[in-house]
Amino acid sequence: MTDSAVASPGHHSVAGPGDTHAWPLPPERTLEALTREAFVPAGVLSRAAEAFRPRAGQTQMALAVARTIEQGGALVVEAGTGVGKTFSYLVPALLSGERVLLSTATKTLQDQLFARDLPRLAEALGLPVRMALLKGRASYLCTHRLELARQDASLPDRTAVRTLAKIEEWAQTTRSGDLAEMPGLDERSPVLPLVTSTRENCLGSQCPKFRNCHVNNARREALAADVVVINHHLFFADLAVRESGMAELLPTVRVVIFDEAHQLNETGVQFLGHQVGTGQVLDFTRDMLGTGLQFARGLVDWQQLAAVTERAARDLRLVIGRSATGSRLRWTGVAPEGVHEGTWSDALQALAQALEQAAEGLGTVSEIAPDFVRLHERAASLAQRLRAFTHAAQPGAVRWVDAGTHLRLIESPLDIAEAVQQKLLKTGEEEDEATRRRAWVFTSATLGDDARLSWFTEPCGLSSAEVVRVASPFDYPSQAAVYVPRQLPRPNDPGHSDAVAKLAQRAARRIGGRTMVLTTTLRALRAIGEQLQARFDGSGEIEVLVQGQWPKRRLIERFREGAVDGRPGCILVASASFWEGVDVPGDALQLVIIDKLPFPPPGDPLVEARGQRLESQGRSPFNEYFVPEAAVALKQGAGRLIRRETDQGLLVVCDTRLVQMGYGRRLLAALPPMRRLNDEAEFEEALERLAATE
Repeated sequence: MTDSAVASPGHHSVAGPGDTHAWPLPPERTLEALTREAFVPAGVLSRAAEAFRPRAGQTQMALAVARTIEQGGALVVEAGTGVGKTFSYLVPALLSGERVLLSTATKTLQDQLFARDLPRLAEALGLPVRMALLKGRASYLCTHRLELARQDASLPDRTAVRTLAKIEEWAQTTRSGDLAEMPGLDERSPVLPLVTSTRENCLGSQCPKFRNCHVNNARREALAADVVVINHHLFFADLAVRESGMAELLPTVRVVIFDEAHQLNETGVQFLGHQVGTGQVLDFTRDMLGTGLQFARGLVDWQQLAAVTERAARDLRLVIGRSATGSRLRWTGVAPEGVHEGTWSDALQALAQALEQAAEGLGTVSEIAPDFVRLHERAASLAQRLRAFTHAAQPGAVRWVDAGTHLRLIESPLDIAEAVQQKLLKTGEEEDEATRRRAWVFTSATLGDDARLSWFTEPCGLSSAEVVRVASPFDYPSQAAVYVPRQLPRPNDPGHSDAVAKLAQRAARRIGGRTMVLTTTLRALRAIGEQLQARFDGSGEIEVLVQGQWPKRRLIERFREGAVDGRPGCILVASASFWEGVDVPGDALQLVIIDKLPFPPPGDPLVEARGQRLESQGRSPFNEYFVPEAAVALKQGAGRLIRRETDQGLLVVCDTRLVQMGYGRRLLAALPPMRRLNDEAEFEEALERLAATE
């Protein structure tokens, strides 16, 4: 996701023209009263969702949201799986007649809100609502860059050439430019960066395609809308760079709702610090070379400028060495850990100088085309950001290097508390009426493991917010059970992943697939995935799906299908993003296996710095950071299992520390109240019952 935004021009307008941003409440009725009426049996919600039936928790949350909208202030709501939190915040938000900003963590929920939930509710409530959808620039076609890509001779292979041709054909008919609407397009295609814009390479009003630009059109739609659906990346990017157009939008909004709010802190720190990467430099050199040869061939030695800059970027990457690939390197002194200070400083200096020379060359041709003006700005900005990393980090920030195929140099705050207090809630300032009346709602299924939800509220600067916890309506003791196999090797023993794979193999065979294995590391993902594929491939018995081998959307779609049309059931082995936001209701998923307790990696520079800050405050990093982090992540992973009132399933946590260590009780308490299986015999019996439901 880039740090700029567009809105879908294909906005919804429901039940009227929506020429105004508000419809007044009946003077004798409070928003709380109107909201309560919407949730009664046979009320308006039964028209929006056939399966709707009143739930006490859903109504409780909706009334809390209504009060916050009426009074202003901040509300934090943890709403367990199945509460129906989407309706709980949408109904009072829409009934209020206020201008609303909705922010989510995932494109999936963004699309669901915009395409399904919002229009359905607005129609049921009979409200004239204009809606707009904003995604990052990288989600949308840039017609100017599409033209440049046509003349790019460096497309990697025939597949890329065919993909570009399909995009060109689709570009003739699309109205929104949202690449997610293009059927069959792989989100990992190397063509996408060539046909989308970033904040760095967008030409703005100087672009020859500006009149019909999807970004330009979309911002107008967002400014005219009553409800705008965005994502957390865009929100925090705008706080940092004020480029997405939200600088105009946010002051006009009185109700801001963050769903999937558990991701706010980690998303926010990405944008509130500083970073620069060798990948950005290589993208710049490619654009400079292509534009220079197209518009100003012979006026500057473009090949030489590009070659020097590219070589300097690659030399900086080589200083780190191959052994560091895939790691985060601490950077507390002049150079990252294990890197020679003089060599590192020289390489940084050489890259900054190469970019400054590129800027000089671009400055000589800036009048020929607006592309050169933007390229000059990019070169100067990259050089400036690199030079900032030659000085010490800001107080209260942590610095590190992400070492992958490219390097990313990062300086980050430890959390978003200060930004939220100063830029959103404006604590400490004399409140004007608009600030006082603005309502902030933060909600998720998982926000902590204590009454104050301090895992979330403390780093997000919301310690004084109202906190509401609404339990899941599911009958977990009868729907699900949790089992901790005591005979497994310890989590860090070499044979642990092998043992997890064998357990998954036996259990999945008993129930015909229907199994998700969640790992805490990519190494375990590969080891378990490879072993299961070696066992089942070609057998026709079970299909093993492994994260990274297909696009995420395709993996989930195949897993949801399960055993259908003669195809076998599935095991899905996944890590990272699959721990949350994956919804597989029904019989397609009945067994979730978690390989280890998901503690934060202790060697991670950001994790380390947060622990050190707690120590300096006389607090316990393990009890106040590591255990709450593990509790929230474990709860997220377990949440994949039971998604509907009729679901049945088993959770297996392959980490004996959960039952052998004192902190295990706290982690178990964070899980939904599933019944406990005490030994292998009870586990086998539970598997047998699941197998009987096929």
